[in-house]
Amino acid sequence: MPFHLDWTISLAGLLVGFVVGLTGMGGGALMTPLLVLVFHIQPLAAVSSDLVTSLVMKPFGGAVHVNRGTVRKDIALCLTVASVPSAFLGVLLLKAVGSSSMDTFLRMAIGVALLGAAGAMIIRAQLQRRRTGEPKPATLNIPVTAAIGVLGGLLVGMTSVGSGSVIIVLLMLVYPALTSAELVGTDLVQAVPLVGSAALGHLLFGDVHLDLTMSLLIGAIPGVIVGAYASSSGSSRFVRPVLFVVLVTSGLKLVNAF
Repeated sequence: MPFHLDWTISLAGLLVGFVVGLTGMGGGALMTPLLVLVFHIQPLAAVSSDLVTSLVMKPFGGAVHVNRGTVRKDIALCLTVASVPSAFLGVLLLKAVGSSSMDTFLRMAIGVALLGAAGAMIIRAQLQRRRTGEPKPATLNIPVTAAIGVLGGLLVGMTSVGSGSVIIVLLMLVYPALTSAELVGTDLVQAVPLVGSAALGHLLFGDVHLDLTMSLLIGAIPGVIVGAYASSSGSSRFVRPVLFVVLVTSGLKLVNAF
């Protein structure tokens, strides 16, 4: 059967890709609710296709940051070692829910994750305001960083939300000395194997819709490249208030608050 490309979904992918490259946030936090609420895609298909899209998209943004030296490779490696098995476990836990209640469970889980991501944005903004003077270089904290990886992996495996929203805020708490560019760059690089593990789990269970994934990728790849160049050389503050409103609105809608 030939692929059916949806150009409206490609435009959505372009927007989300730009936000991911610019802020490190917005992959699952924007793409998944867009697919579920705007395009009326089943939650499991939305999560699965978003993960595969992120797997292809994020290396482009990560490569820009690697070339510009805005990646803490030791932190990214520690996160990866913990998050990869945890993400696969998240997929297995999702499958354990059972098909009869899968859609309802996923809508609620994604909604809660989005509201958590919105709260994390507030924490991140407060931390950035409190930064004063020239910080000392960040020293790798292996146990705490590994714990962040485990938590992020579970969230991504089950909801596709968390690789850029929850993890990046937790990194700010543990490593306040990292610059904004280093936070985004480190998060994008560690997210590649993380979403790869989760995407593999969904591919093995046959949840990925290739037409949907290809439509997303056509827009997401150029979007993330442009966003990453903007992130590594400038500010992304103007995007955050809009992203916060989208996260809260989508989260409340998915948990049936209105």
